[in-house]
Amino acid sequence: MKFINIISRKNKSKKINRTILLLVVCVFSLFVGSVLAETHGQGQKITPDVALNILLKGNQRFVKGAVIHPHQSVRDRVKTAREGQKPVAAILSCSDSRVPPEIIFDAGIGDIFVIRIAGNVAAKEAIGSIEYAVDHLGVKLILVLGHTKCGAVTAAANNDKVAGDLAAIIDEIKPAVAKTKAGDKNLTGDKLILESTKSNVQRSIQKIMNSSSLSQSRLQTGDITVIGALYDIETGSVTILKSIANL
Repeated sequence: MKFINIISRKNKSKKINRTILLLVVCVFSLFVGSVLAETHGQGQKITPDVALNILLKGNQRFVKGAVIHPHQSVRDRVKTAREGQKPVAAILSCSDSRVPPEIIFDAGIGDIFVIRIAGNVAAKEAIGSIEYAVDHLGVKLILVLGHTKCGAVTAAANNDKVAGDLAAIIDEIKPAVAKTKAGDKNLTGDKLILESTKSNVQRSIQKIMNSSSLSQSRLQTGDITVIGALYDIETGSVTILKSIANL
Protein backbone atom coordinates (compact mmCIF):
# COMPACT_ATOMS: atom_id res chain seq x y z
CA MET A 1 0.00 0.00 0.00
CA LYS A 2 2.80 2.40 0.86
CA PHE A 3 4.41 1.72 -2.50
CA ILE A 4 1.10 2.36 -4.29
CA ASN A 5 0.58 5.59 -2.33
CA ILE A 6 4.08 6.78 -3.24
CA ILE A 7 3.42 6.11 -6.93
CA SER A 8 0.05 7.85 -6.64
CA ARG A 9 1.64 10.94 -5.08
CA LYS A 10 4.33 11.01 -7.75
CA ASN A 11 1.71 10.81 -10.50
CA LYS A 12 -0.28 13.63 -8.88
CA SER A 13 2.91 15.68 -8.57
CA LYS A 14 3.69 15.15 -12.27
CA LYS A 15 0.16 16.20 -13.21
CA ILE A 16 0.46 19.34 -11.08
CA ASN A 17 3.84 20.17 -12.61
CA ARG A 18 2.46 19.66 -16.11
CA THR A 19 -0.51 21.87 -15.27
CA ILE A 20 1.75 24.60 -13.91
CA LEU A 21 3.99 24.34 -16.97
CA LEU A 22 0.96 24.56 -19.25
CA LEU A 23 -0.29 27.65 -17.42
CA VAL A 24 3.13 29.29 -17.67
CA VAL A 25 3.30 28.56 -21.41
CA CYS A 26 -0.21 29.94 -21.92
CA VAL A 27 0.53 33.13 -19.99
CA PHE A 28 3.82 33.60 -21.83
CA SER A 29 2.12 33.01 -25.19
CA LEU A 30 -0.53 35.59 -24.35
CA PHE A 31 2.17 38.07 -23.33
CA VAL A 32 4.22 37.53 -26.47
CA GLY A 33 1.09 37.69 -28.58
CA SER A 34 0.10 41.03 -27.08
CA VAL A 35 3.60 42.43 -27.58
CA LEU A 36 3.69 41.21 -31.16
CA ALA A 37 0.33 42.83 -31.80
CA GLU A 38 1.54 46.07 -30.25
CA THR A 39 4.71 46.15 -32.36
CA HIS A 40 2.62 46.46 -35.49
CA GLY A 41 -0.30 48.36 -34.04
CA GLN A 42 -2.71 45.47 -34.44
CA GLY A 43 -6.10 46.25 -33.00
CA GLN A 44 -5.56 50.00 -33.04
CA LYS A 45 -5.53 52.77 -35.59
CA ILE A 46 -2.00 53.71 -36.58
CA THR A 47 -1.46 57.39 -35.81
CA PRO A 48 1.83 59.28 -35.63
CA ASP A 49 1.84 58.85 -31.84
CA VAL A 50 1.10 55.14 -32.06
CA ALA A 51 3.87 54.69 -34.64
CA LEU A 52 6.38 56.48 -32.41
CA ASN A 53 5.29 54.43 -29.40
CA ILE A 54 5.85 51.21 -31.34
CA LEU A 55 9.41 52.26 -32.20
CA LEU A 56 10.29 53.45 -28.69
CA LYS A 57 8.94 50.33 -27.01
CA GLY A 58 10.95 48.23 -29.44
CA ASN A 59 14.05 50.21 -28.55
CA GLN A 60 13.36 49.72 -24.85
CA ARG A 61 13.30 45.95 -25.40
CA PHE A 62 16.58 46.21 -27.31
CA VAL A 63 18.27 48.21 -24.55
CA LYS A 64 17.12 45.70 -21.91
CA GLY A 65 18.20 42.71 -23.97
CA ALA A 66 14.59 41.50 -24.10
CA VAL A 67 14.08 41.52 -27.86
CA ILE A 68 11.31 39.38 -29.34
CA HIS A 69 12.30 39.60 -33.04
CA PRO A 70 8.75 40.23 -34.26
CA HIS A 71 7.50 39.53 -37.77
CA GLN A 72 10.51 37.51 -38.88
CA SER A 73 8.86 34.14 -39.50
CA VAL A 74 8.33 32.37 -42.81
CA ARG A 75 4.65 33.25 -42.49
CA ASP A 76 5.45 36.97 -42.14
CA ARG A 77 7.80 36.84 -45.11
CA VAL A 78 5.22 35.16 -47.32
CA LYS A 79 2.40 37.42 -46.12
CA THR A 80 4.24 40.64 -46.92
CA ALA A 81 5.33 39.24 -50.27
CA ARG A 82 1.74 38.44 -51.23
CA GLU A 83 -0.19 41.21 -49.50
CA GLY A 84 2.34 44.05 -49.62
CA GLN A 85 4.10 46.09 -46.97
CA LYS A 86 2.49 48.32 -44.36
CA PRO A 87 5.33 49.99 -42.43
CA VAL A 88 4.40 52.33 -39.58
CA ALA A 89 7.35 54.69 -40.05
CA ALA A 90 9.98 55.86 -42.49
CA ILE A 91 13.45 56.23 -40.96
CA LEU A 92 16.29 58.20 -42.47
CA SER A 93 19.43 56.95 -40.75
CA CYS A 94 23.16 56.74 -41.18
CA SER A 95 24.75 53.83 -43.06
CA ASP A 96 27.01 53.12 -40.05
CA SER A 97 27.14 49.35 -39.46
CA ARG A 98 26.49 49.95 -35.74
CA VAL A 99 23.12 51.58 -36.43
CA PRO A 100 20.77 49.00 -38.00
CA PRO A 101 17.24 50.43 -37.43
CA GLU A 102 15.42 47.09 -37.65
CA ILE A 103 17.59 45.75 -34.83
CA ILE A 104 17.70 48.75 -32.50
CA PHE A 105 13.91 49.12 -32.73
CA ASP A 106 13.37 45.34 -32.47
CA ALA A 107 11.32 45.38 -35.66
CA GLY A 108 10.70 42.83 -38.38
CA ILE A 109 9.76 42.35 -42.00
CA GLY A 110 7.41 45.06 -43.20
CA ASP A 111 7.52 47.10 -39.96
CA ILE A 112 9.66 50.09 -40.94
CA PHE A 113 10.75 51.69 -44.23
CA VAL A 114 14.45 52.47 -43.92
CA ILE A 115 16.55 54.88 -45.97
CA ARG A 116 20.24 54.74 -45.08
CA ILE A 117 22.93 57.15 -46.21
CA ALA A 118 26.18 58.21 -44.56
CA GLY A 119 25.58 61.08 -42.15
CA ASN A 120 21.78 60.65 -42.52
CA VAL A 121 21.83 63.57 -44.94
CA ALA A 122 18.62 64.42 -46.78
CA ALA A 123 19.78 63.95 -50.35
CA LYS A 124 17.10 64.26 -53.05
CA GLU A 125 17.04 60.47 -53.48
CA ALA A 126 16.42 60.05 -49.76
CA ILE A 127 13.63 62.63 -49.83
CA GLY A 128 12.07 60.87 -52.83
CA SER A 129 12.17 57.59 -50.92
CA ILE A 130 10.46 59.23 -47.95
CA GLU A 131 7.74 60.60 -50.22
CA TYR A 132 7.17 57.10 -51.58
CA ALA A 133 6.73 55.79 -48.03
CA VAL A 134 4.30 58.58 -47.14
CA ASP A 135 2.25 58.60 -50.34
CA HIS A 136 2.23 54.95 -51.38
CA LEU A 137 2.77 53.06 -48.14
CA GLY A 138 0.87 55.34 -45.78
CA VAL A 139 3.53 55.73 -43.09
CA LYS A 140 2.53 58.05 -40.26
CA LEU A 141 5.96 58.94 -38.93
CA ILE A 142 9.13 60.27 -40.52
CA LEU A 143 12.08 59.81 -38.17
CA VAL A 144 15.52 61.26 -38.88
CA LEU A 145 17.98 59.27 -36.79
CA GLY A 146 21.47 60.55 -36.00
CA HIS A 147 23.92 58.67 -33.80
CA THR A 148 26.87 59.23 -31.50
CA LYS A 149 30.40 59.02 -32.86
CA CYS A 150 29.26 59.51 -36.44
CA GLY A 151 32.24 59.32 -38.78
CA ALA A 152 30.72 61.64 -41.36
CA VAL A 153 29.93 64.34 -38.80
CA THR A 154 33.39 63.90 -37.28
CA ALA A 155 35.00 64.44 -40.69
CA ALA A 156 32.93 67.59 -41.22
CA ALA A 157 33.68 68.92 -37.73
CA ASN A 158 37.42 68.30 -38.13
CA ASN A 159 37.39 69.61 -41.71
CA ASP A 160 39.07 66.41 -42.88
CA LYS A 161 40.10 66.08 -46.49
CA VAL A 162 38.07 63.39 -48.24
CA ALA A 163 38.22 62.08 -51.78
CA GLY A 164 35.64 61.26 -54.40
CA ASP A 165 31.89 61.59 -53.95
CA LEU A 166 32.23 61.35 -50.18
CA ALA A 167 33.08 65.05 -50.25
CA ALA A 168 29.51 65.82 -51.35
CA ILE A 169 28.16 64.15 -48.20
CA ILE A 170 30.59 65.98 -45.93
CA ASP A 171 29.68 69.27 -47.59
CA GLU A 172 26.03 68.60 -46.71
CA ILE A 173 26.98 68.29 -43.05
CA LYS A 174 29.33 71.28 -42.78
CA PRO A 175 26.49 73.86 -42.49
CA ALA A 176 25.25 71.99 -39.40
CA VAL A 177 28.74 72.16 -37.90
CA ALA A 178 28.98 75.87 -38.70
CA LYS A 179 25.62 76.51 -37.04
CA THR A 180 26.73 74.60 -33.96
CA LYS A 181 29.96 76.56 -33.69
CA ALA A 182 28.10 79.84 -34.12
CA GLY A 183 25.79 78.89 -31.25
CA ASP A 184 28.66 78.09 -28.88
CA LYS A 185 32.19 79.09 -29.89
CA ASN A 186 33.67 77.21 -26.91
CA LEU A 187 32.59 73.80 -28.20
CA THR A 188 35.45 71.54 -29.27
CA GLY A 189 36.27 67.86 -29.63
CA ASP A 190 33.63 65.28 -28.74
CA LYS A 191 31.15 67.90 -27.52
CA LEU A 192 31.33 69.74 -30.82
CA ILE A 193 30.78 66.49 -32.72
CA LEU A 194 27.80 65.51 -30.56
CA GLU A 195 26.07 68.87 -30.86
CA SER A 196 26.86 69.01 -34.58
CA THR A 197 25.24 65.58 -34.92
CA LYS A 198 22.06 66.96 -33.37
CA SER A 199 22.19 70.02 -35.62
CA ASN A 200 22.68 67.76 -38.61
CA VAL A 201 19.50 65.88 -37.72
CA GLN A 202 17.68 69.20 -37.54
CA ARG A 203 19.13 70.26 -40.89
CA SER A 204 17.96 67.04 -42.54
CA ILE A 205 14.44 67.54 -41.19
CA GLN A 206 14.38 71.09 -42.51
CA LYS A 207 15.61 69.95 -45.93
CA ILE A 208 12.91 67.30 -46.11
CA MET A 209 10.19 69.79 -45.27
CA ASN A 210 11.55 72.52 -47.54
CA SER A 211 11.92 70.15 -50.49
CA SER A 212 8.83 68.00 -50.11
CA SER A 213 5.46 69.69 -50.61
CA LEU A 214 3.85 66.29 -50.09
CA SER A 215 5.35 65.92 -46.62
CA GLN A 216 4.42 69.51 -45.79
CA SER A 217 0.77 68.99 -46.71
CA ARG A 218 0.52 65.72 -44.79
CA LEU A 219 2.11 67.37 -41.77
CA GLN A 220 -0.34 70.29 -41.89
CA THR A 221 -3.32 67.94 -41.90
CA GLY A 222 -1.88 65.99 -38.97
CA ASP A 223 -1.57 62.83 -41.03
CA ILE A 224 2.15 62.49 -40.28
CA THR A 225 4.69 63.65 -37.74
CA VAL A 226 8.35 64.43 -38.45
CA ILE A 227 10.75 63.84 -35.57
CA GLY A 228 14.50 63.86 -34.97
CA ALA A 229 16.26 61.39 -32.68
CA LEU A 230 19.73 60.41 -31.50
CA TYR A 231 20.95 56.84 -31.10
CA ASP A 232 23.70 56.15 -28.57
CA ILE A 233 25.83 53.38 -30.07
CA GLU A 234 27.13 52.37 -26.62
CA THR A 235 23.97 52.30 -24.51
CA GLY A 236 21.67 51.32 -27.39
CA SER A 237 19.16 53.97 -26.36
CA VAL A 238 17.26 56.24 -28.74
CA THR A 239 16.49 59.74 -27.46
CA ILE A 240 13.93 61.97 -29.14
CA LEU A 241 15.45 65.35 -30.03
CA LYS A 242 12.82 67.53 -31.66
CA SER A 243 9.67 67.37 -33.69
CA ILE A 244 9.17 69.55 -36.73
CA ALA A 245 6.83 71.75 -34.67
CA ASN A 246 9.69 72.65 -32.33
CA LEU A 247 12.34 73.46 -34.93
